[in-house]
Amino acid sequence: MDVSILFKIGAIGILTTVISQLFQHQGRGDLATLTGLAGLVIVLVIVLGMVGNLFDTLKTLFDLN
Repeated sequence: MDVSILFKIGAIGILTTVISQLFQHQGRGDLATLTGLAGLVIVLVIVLGMVGNLFDTLKTLFDLN
């Protein structure tokens, strides 16, 4: 695992929080919630890709083709 992935996830979290807070101060709670959900989905897609790579590596390691 590369450290840059952690920085990307952290940056997505910070950006999502800032945008969500801006929407909250404008009285747009619905858009703030959608922004939080979008950030969560993006991070989950990144993590699921990493888990897929892990399973491929394990399959190759144990020769389970």
